[in-house]
Amino acid sequence: MKIKDKTTGGKASAAASKTLSSKDTGKASKTAAASALAQTGAPDRETSAGAATAASKTLRDGRTSAASKSAAASALAQAPAKQKS
Repeated sequence: MKIKDKTTGGKASAAASKTLSSKDTGKASKTAAASALAQTGAPDRETSAGAATAASKTLRDGRTSAASKSAAASALAQAPAKQKS
């Protein structure tokens, strides 16, 4: 198994932390943020399918804050590539 070279960076980690601490943030945003935060400095971890779906939903939602979108983008960038069938 190849170890990926992507981890959550400092700015995205801070955005994820801000997203998780906000009482106004929705479930999908918090799921994506938690995934991104869990991957800070951990190249052996990947975003799960459920967290990737939550991240995608967060990025498409027009009401989402910039911090939530940053965390979601980081989580989505660390999702495993889909296999073509």
